[in-house]
Amino acid sequence: MDKIRLFDKTFKPFLSYEEIAEAIDNVAEKINADFEGKGEVPILLCVLNGSVMFCGELMKRMRFDAELKSIKLSSYSGTQSTGKVREMMGLTGSIEGRTVIVIEDIVDTGNTIVQLKKSLEDKGAKCVKICTMLLKPEVYDKDVRLDYVAKEIPNAFIVGFGLDYDELGRNYKDIYVIDNE
Repeated sequence: MDKIRLFDKTFKPFLSYEEIAEAIDNVAEKINADFEGKGEVPILLCVLNGSVMFCGELMKRMRFDAELKSIKLSSYSGTQSTGKVREMMGLTGSIEGRTVIVIEDIVDTGNTIVQLKKSLEDKGAKCVKICTMLLKPEVYDKDVRLDYVAKEIPNAFIVGFGLDYDELGRNYKDIYVIDNE
């Protein structure tokens, strides 16, 4: 893995696809343990755009039926969280009376998760579970429980495997961290 350049920033290798795949294998096993053979068909809610690759990989590993819906939220501008969560595209179907597994790419401050969980409960979800590919535990200080965490990482800006810097970098299969050197 070589360094990559996006706009004015350079990023160095951080997590290989193999490390990401292993983390997804592990989190998928936990989800399968909770839902396989239980007869319930949960809704997987893919939070666009960042979670697309994670959600696709996770779905391939699930051994139970689930419906897929999506929502598009935004809280970043460049490399900084704005602290405000905007809904760019509403829910693509009803969730009333259903178990929803939110599929997130990354949780840092947790503002998005807190707002999204409340919104889903207000729309009638029976139960909301949170699944994130990556968690920055040193900045997450919210009371919302994260049910499934694939991997914890330090508080640094990353791109690749669905994560972007002003919409670029999502297509890389590996994850890169900003190179401040």
